[in-house]
Amino acid sequence: MPPPSPNLFERYQPFRRRTEIAFWVGVALLQIVSSVVVAAMDVRSSGRDVAFWQVLSWELSSHLALLALVPAVMVFERRFPLEFDSLGRHLPWHLLGSVVFSLAHVAGMVLLRKAAYAVAGVGPYSFGNWLVQWPYEYMKDVRAYLLIVLGVRAYRLFMLRLQGEARVLDTPEDARGEAAAPAQEPPEQPPAAASARPERFLVRKLRREFLINAADIDWLQAQGNYVGLHVNGHDYLLRATLTDLLAQLDPARHVRVHRSFAVHLDRIAEIEPLDGGDARLHMRDGTHVPCSRRYRGALQATAAAA
Repeated sequence: MPPPSPNLFERYQPFRRRTEIAFWVGVALLQIVSSVVVAAMDVRSSGRDVAFWQVLSWELSSHLALLALVPAVMVFERRFPLEFDSLGRHLPWHLLGSVVFSLAHVAGMVLLRKAAYAVAGVGPYSFGNWLVQWPYEYMKDVRAYLLIVLGVRAYRLFMLRLQGEARVLDTPEDARGEAAAPAQEPPEQPPAAASARPERFLVRKLRREFLINAADIDWLQAQGNYVGLHVNGHDYLLRATLTDLLAQLDPARHVRVHRSFAVHLDRIAEIEPLDGGDARLHMRDGTHVPCSRRYRGALQATAAAA
C-alpha cells in the first residue's frame, strides 16, 4: 500500500516548534503590556513615588520567569497527563508541581529584579519576608500554572484530533451473514480470532481512512495514554499502552528496548553502544531510538534467535 500524501498535520510539522514558541512569546508580551499599564495606573492613583522603569522591571521579571517555566510544565504535563481515568493519581503530582513552579517563578523573578536594580544603581531590591510574601505569590502562581496546563492540554488534544487516531481493525462479520441465535449454545472453546494478533490497523486522518499493516510498524513510542506508531516516515496514534499493544504484536518482530520504546527487529540498521550499558538504535528510516541497559540483553537474545 503506497503511503498517503502529506495532510495538514504533516505539513504543519516543519513549522510546529517555531509556531509554539511564537505563541507563548506572544502571550507573554500581551500579558506584560497589560500588566505594566495596570500597574502604572495603580502607582499613579496611589501617589507612590515609583519610577516607570521599576514598574516595568517588576512585570518583565515576573513574566519572563513564567515564560522560562513553560517548557518544564509541558514536559511535566506529558509525564502526568490530567486524563479522566488517571486524575486521582496525577492530581497530587500537579499540586506538588504547582508549589515547585511557584518557588522557581518567585526565585527567578527576584533574581531578575535584583539584577535590574543593580544595573540601575538604586540600591538592592528587597522582596520582603518570604513567609509573608510567598503565600500571596503562590495564590497567583496557581492560577498561572493551571492556565498553562489547560492551554498545553487543549493544544495537545487539538493536535491529536488533527492527527487522527489508529485502532485495531474490527473483526469482520461472518462471511455467511448469519447472526448468532440467542438459543445457540456457546462453543466449548473461545474462538481463535479472539486471541489472534491483529494484522492491520484502521487509521483515520482528516476524514480519510486507510489501513496499515502491523508488520510495517518500524518502531513504537509511548506517549501518555497513546502509543505512537511510526510507519514509513508517518506517525499514527493508537489509544493504548505500550505493554498492551506489544502483547498483540508478534514478539519475534517487535521487541521492547526501553520503558517507552519498542522496535521492529528487521528495521534496525545499527546498534551503537553507549556509556553505562545503554545503546542507541539507528533505524533504517534514519531515526534513532534509545535502548536501555535493562532491555539490551533481551534485544540481543531475540535478534540472535530470529
